[in-house]
Amino acid sequence: MKNLVLIFLVFSTARAVAQNVYTTANAHAHNDYQHEPPLQAAYLNKFGSVEADVYLNDDVVLVAHNEKDVVNNKTLEDLYIKPILAHIKENNGYVYEDTTRSLILMLDIKSEGEATCHKIADLFAQYPDLTNCKTLTILVSGNKPLPGSYVSYPSFLWFDGLLSNRYNKEELSRIVVLSDNFREYSAWKGTGDIPAKDWAALQKAVAKGHELGKKVRFWNAPDNEEGWAKTFELGVDYIDTYSIKSLAEYMKKNTPKKP
Repeated sequence: MKNLVLIFLVFSTARAVAQNVYTTANAHAHNDYQHEPPLQAAYLNKFGSVEADVYLNDDVVLVAHNEKDVVNNKTLEDLYIKPILAHIKENNGYVYEDTTRSLILMLDIKSEGEATCHKIADLFAQYPDLTNCKTLTILVSGNKPLPGSYVSYPSFLWFDGLLSNRYNKEELSRIVVLSDNFREYSAWKGTGDIPAKDWAALQKAVAKGHELGKKVRFWNAPDNEEGWAKTFELGVDYIDTYSIKSLAEYMKKNTPKKP
């Protein structure tokens, strides 16, 4: 009996520690598709979120940074849907072998929002193994439809909100993450001290998101060690980066704690 109690205490302590530190489950691969091959580096480092810019072109959802790249015909199916589907099948219905790990697939719409969103919904509806996966979240960002229409989309499709916007209860029910442009709060570039006024504004924004029960993310935050350290200190839930391996190594080395 004493041994069982000891095991329980050790497990509980380990779990509590894990919940109070940042891991790559809190990392977001910004413009992940610019890595070659896409998804692989973020997946191997067990990132919690990956982002792909998408365009609707000739009724096909393509992954592209801008309209000029659309001609490359890199489809969302080939770059993300099929690889993620393979992982889910390999892991018996979970994205990662570690079933406590989850993944957000953030689709940043660059073309017209409503038409592209409907096409994304139709596309994923063809892959029930993805839409029924409990550890995968399909999240729409960028040129989103109007918030009032969120509830009209299939329940497997979620939305990325803006911290600076106001949403009613129904709209918030379909929002998973509240994001914002770091530059709207501060011009700090990742060296020296953040001005006190900027820091207070950032803290207020993060607090607002958490009070609404949502995860928080900033894009355009300084993507270096000082920037990451300050983002951790703020209590932001998803840390944006282009430097997948560098952030993963930094987090393993420093094991930053959540506030």
